[in-house]
Formats: sequence, C-alpha cells, structure tokens
Amino acid sequence: MNTNATLEIQKHLDPLEKILWSGQPKQGLIFRGSDAFMIPFSLLWGGFAFFWEYSVLTQGAPAFFALFGIPFVALGLHLIFGRFYAEAKQRKNTFYGVTSERVVIVSGLFKQKIKSLALRSLSDVSLTESRDNTGSISFGNSFPFAAWFGGISWPGMEQFTGPRLDAIENPKQIYQIIREAQRNAT
Repeated sequence: MNTNATLEIQKHLDPLEKILWSGQPKQGLIFRGSDAFMIPFSLLWGGFAFFWEYSVLTQGAPAFFALFGIPFVALGLHLIFGRFYAEAKQRKNTFYGVTSERVVIVSGLFKQKIKSLALRSLSDVSLTESRDNTGSISFGNSFPFAAWFGGISWPGMEQFTGPRLDAIENPKQIYQIIREAQRNAT
C-alpha cells in the first residue's frame, strides 16, 4: 500500500470502512497506444500553426492574422508538449483506494474530485495488463472510442474513458482484491 494514497483515502472513509489496498498511478512520462496517432498529428498541427504564425509575422500581414493564429499555436504547444505534463500532473494528484465497501478515486488537476463506486453495484470490472506489470482496471461501460482520448490530457476528457484505476502496478493482484471484496460485500 502507498502511504500517501492511504492518508488521502482515509480522509474520505466512513467510520467502519477498512482500506484493503491504496495506491497511485505510475508517475512520470507515459507513452500510450494513442500516442501512435497523437504524436504525428500534434507535430503536423503544431508545424502548420508555427509556419502560419511565422509567415504572418515576417510577411507584414495585418495584425488580425497574427492574432488569429495564436490559439492554434497554443493548442499545438499543448498537443506536442503540454499534454504529457498535464497528464503527469493529473496522475501525481490521483489516489486510488479499495475498501471493504467501495472503490474510491480521488483526483483533480485544478480542484479535487472524489469518485466512489459501491462494490455491491459494480457489474462490469475489466482488467487490462501490460508486459511491464502495469495496467488498468475499468469500471462500467465506456465510450466505444475512449482509447483515442487516452493520450489527450484535457480537462473533461475523463468523461469518455469512464472510472478506472489507471496505470497501476500489479493490476491483476488489485483486480483479485476487488473481486474478493465484492464477494464479501454482498
């Protein structure tokens, strides 16, 4: 169990609830499958936006054209670099807990958000495991193209992926803890 995660999850527990597992997502830079699409796309987007802005500024075009390009350059910078930083910061502020009653996810980049999933009502629990012994446990159904949004760290994108314990170590072991807790909770 992760000490920081345990302390954070304990703040949100009922008096008789016990923590069975606590942790955080893998920290640092993570490349995901969606990056096979997002990296080339972000370079094309950013390259075109930078070229536009450079051309406008060096050719003496009206100021409107320079101002028009600024949001596209900003988005290009986020897609190329910022999304990795934002996702790493989001994961640093994310804590997971499995208790005797529920799964608790505490997260938030700008403000804290607490998601609580009762073990008794969890019907669809899915395990995804990688070769490096990390993986994700998803709860419930998600948007069919949710994997496309996995590499885009933009506020609000988590609504497409659904609740999950993302980028955790030993996901199979935690999956077993959840399944056992579900059996005991009924």
